[in-house]
Amino acid sequence: MAGGWAMAPILVCSAVALAIVLERCWTLRRRSVLPPGLSQEVREWARSDQLDPAHLEKLSAGSPLGELLAAAVAVRERPRELIKERIEDTGRHVVHRMERYLNTLGTIALIGPLLGLFGTVIGLIRMFMQVMVGGMADPTKMAGGIGEALICTAAGLTVAIPAYVLHRYFRSKVAGYCVEMEKQATLLLDDLTLSAPSAAPRPRRTTGAAAAGNKAPV
Repeated sequence: MAGGWAMAPILVCSAVALAIVLERCWTLRRRSVLPPGLSQEVREWARSDQLDPAHLEKLSAGSPLGELLAAAVAVRERPRELIKERIEDTGRHVVHRMERYLNTLGTIALIGPLLGLFGTVIGLIRMFMQVMVGGMADPTKMAGGIGEALICTAAGLTVAIPAYVLHRYFRSKVAGYCVEMEKQATLLLDDLTLSAPSAAPRPRRTTGAAAAGNKAPV
């Protein structure tokens, strides 16, 4: 605690940032978000109509990609636009969960240098107050105030720089997952709508005059 009491919030921020980084590293693993082969498997299930409500619930709870695909398959009998709207609505919730705690990590990256600067100002104020009371006779008092200021500054930057880098890393990782999930959802949407059997054409109704004209003469 050589940096003074201003080090306490910096240490709290470092502990919170470390917990967020470890949790996001585990949650945002690629195999956990985009299980390999899941999209192809769901498309085959949809073609063979093997998806019951219990199966869809298990698929939705398995991964973010599974939740997105399950939302599309659940309304597969509806028009394309309605299926697309359901995918978009579910996608917003999925992205929100993947970005959980990232705002907190970004806030820590922002306030880390500010806390270090605050500790620096406190240390300098204490140094000047000691100089005003005891004069310049004791240089150790000045050294203590300057050391306290520098320790707070260094600690704040030590917390803020990794937090900022990891915040940007997780943001870019989530953005990449979103692009891949959109691609897989589009493939499923095409399978559900474009490959559906088209309805048989309705017979044309003929007018009375045309029907009379087509009658064979007696």
